[in-house]
Amino acid sequence: MTGPLSDVVVLDLSRALAGPHAAMMLGDMGARVIKVEQPGSGDDTRSWGPPFVGPEDRRESTYFLSCNRNKESIALDLKSETGRDVLGRLVGRADVLVENFRPGVLARLGFSTERLHELNPALVILSISGFGHDGPEGGRAGYDQIAQGEAGLMTLTGPSAEEPTRVGVPIGDLLAGMYGAYGVVSALHERARTGRGRVVRTSLLAAIVGVHAFQGTRWTVAGEVPRPTGNHHPSICPYGLFHTADAPIQVAVGSDGLWRAFAPLVGLDPADPRFAVNGDRVAHRRQLIDTIEAAFAAEPAEAWLARLDQAGIPAGRVRTLDEVYEWPQTRSQGLLIDVEHPTLGVVTLPGPPLRLDDAPYAGGRDRHLPPPTLGEHTDTILAWLET
Repeated sequence: MTGPLSDVVVLDLSRALAGPHAAMMLGDMGARVIKVEQPGSGDDTRSWGPPFVGPEDRRESTYFLSCNRNKESIALDLKSETGRDVLGRLVGRADVLVENFRPGVLARLGFSTERLHELNPALVILSISGFGHDGPEGGRAGYDQIAQGEAGLMTLTGPSAEEPTRVGVPIGDLLAGMYGAYGVVSALHERARTGRGRVVRTSLLAAIVGVHAFQGTRWTVAGEVPRPTGNHHPSICPYGLFHTADAPIQVAVGSDGLWRAFAPLVGLDPADPRFAVNGDRVAHRRQLIDTIEAAFAAEPAEAWLARLDQAGIPAGRVRTLDEVYEWPQTRSQGLLIDVEHPTLGVVTLPGPPLRLDDAPYAGGRDRHLPPPTLGEHTDTILAWLET
């Protein structure tokens, strides 16, 4: 297999989403990812549905399919002596181990950090938890929506402060996986100099706090507690969703220069003292939004998008997911991949978000592997351990 990480072996002991997403990102870049699963049940997400697809006796969860491409699966009972022996041998051959057990669980199975580094001093360990591995609440179980609430994200999202709203994807899990993969690659780079591995830690809490961005500094520097502003930006105006005669569109007037080009389109004088600079536009947000909505209501979305494009104003449609995946621009970026699944046949999956050089496909490998069936590669992996 080709790719920047084609010489890296990853053990994925994680389940659900944060850890599997991190391991999948490494696999997308060419790493050999061996997913260790409990016999019989496997990863939690194998049972998360509907929707399920495939033959009645071998149903597959589309949730599982979303976060386990480019992996092999071995079924091991880690509570048995045989399973722990095989895991120990896998650790000795691996470069990276990914786990998202609750703090202390892996140690109770006989694989503390110290033991893992006795078996393989060069091992990079990625440990993802809900709220951190230490601190007064370090032992808490972490699920995405709980973390979105605890980390403040839900109070920034939605139509009003009375309706805290979760993001429509498990964003805490996904961000923790992304940060985790970033940490792993950094540790592998360091290992090339030192010859030794280290532990990389992140959590759902850390990942969400890590993307508070300007909302975080509104509090830590300015002392303002951010509140949700629906589909309009709290610090830039006009920047948000507006309704036309037939469909909503989004407009981003991110500078005073763009404002001077935009204002005449909706019948406003760019020098109007209520709106001339961004601070004034934010202060008079409601008046400005109402004026724009009234102008936009006169014509359909396509007419406004054409006019905005001609004026150089960033704008766009609001697409459903089926429209996104049928959009020629999405397909041109290699963001859909076809893989041959052992029970489903050829299936199309959302692909990796990175392209290297001028490759027409996304990801860093010459071909993508389908998400594995439970224990599909057990015999192959055990044979590899004997070589």
